[in-house]
Amino acid sequence: MKTLTAVIIKEDRIYVATCPEVGTASQGKTVEEALANLKEATELYLEEFPLKKGMHPLMTTFEVAEGARA
Repeated sequence: MKTLTAVIIKEDRIYVATCPEVGTASQGKTVEEALANLKEATELYLEEFPLKKGMHPLMTTFEVAEGARA
């Protein structure tokens, strides 16, 4: 088993889930469904393109000016 990261964002009426280590993405009507779909998509992707050892993204935060639009 390998632990990967999931980033989940709500967009209108769906949740979009992405895995930054692999670049896979999926969606669902609930957080749980989006995560389950991401897991399935990532497992299928990794069957074809295995992860290289030591490959971990650096995750951090940053600030933008208050007048900036998101």
